[in-house]
Amino acid sequence: MTSSVGHDQEQATRRFDLARYLEARQAQVEAALEQSVTVTYPETIYESMRYSLLAGGKRLRPILCLATCELLGGTLEMAMPTACALEMIHTMSLIHDDLPAMDNDDYRRGKLTNHKVYGEDIAILAGDGLLTYAFEFIATRTQQVPAERVLQVIAMVSRAVGAAGLVGGQVVDLESEGQSDVSLETLNFIHRHKTGALLEACVLSGAVLAGATDAERQRLSRYAQNIGLAFQIIDDVLDITATQEELGKTAGKDIQAQKATYPSFWGIEESKRQASQLVADAKAELAPFGEAAVPLMALADYITARTH
Repeated sequence: MTSSVGHDQEQATRRFDLARYLEARQAQVEAALEQSVTVTYPETIYESMRYSLLAGGKRLRPILCLATCELLGGTLEMAMPTACALEMIHTMSLIHDDLPAMDNDDYRRGKLTNHKVYGEDIAILAGDGLLTYAFEFIATRTQQVPAERVLQVIAMVSRAVGAAGLVGGQVVDLESEGQSDVSLETLNFIHRHKTGALLEACVLSGAVLAGATDAERQRLSRYAQNIGLAFQIIDDVLDITATQEELGKTAGKDIQAQKATYPSFWGIEESKRQASQLVADAKAELAPFGEAAVPLMALADYITARTH
């Protein structure tokens, strides 16, 4: 890669209208999610699933999937079922995370959490319903993609969500609460699994659907791992510096729960610097893709610039 390529890429990223791009992609994802779950008997479970699935949010995970598929010459249509499934899985993790047995939170995205509206029993089942439906949705709705790629995506996403990924990270997170001797290594393990594994699956599933080479997948994997960790570091910082109104959920929960966080190791300024370095490293992985990678570069910047 010549430095002029990197320079041209950065220039194109600065010219890129991320707000407009996000608005357009969010609208497409919202429309697809709205149609993905319809209310039938027993109505309560479908209403509960829709309550959390359609509660707004940045839709960052589905957008990463769509952007990566497009980067490699795929289409939105090829990736949209997987993008929706990833948001269903993310929503499941939020519903279960908010339960009294886990993080015990009353608000999410500025609204009452699922169990506060439907009760703990239905909230657990709504999460289960979304998780299982996600895989059905990928398997039955994906069009114009060879079956072996769809199978690869299902296996990859399953691994990212299970004990080797999100579930494992959540277990170590729960076991570490209130412990005064949590190491940075353990903290990294928690977030590479609890947050990073699903983000990486979002990027890689888009790549697989579009037929990425092994080399492209490795680059995109490193990009995703870096933005995943940056995302979590900024989350930790915002938990300290943002208000409940800005966050849309209870502020200061990490300190209250005596959780190890990146600011507790590094302080706020060094945490921000580490996040910025991770984003720079992530963007460097995209250099060979040229200007086609501009949406993914802009999304990496967006992660550290966000305020909620």
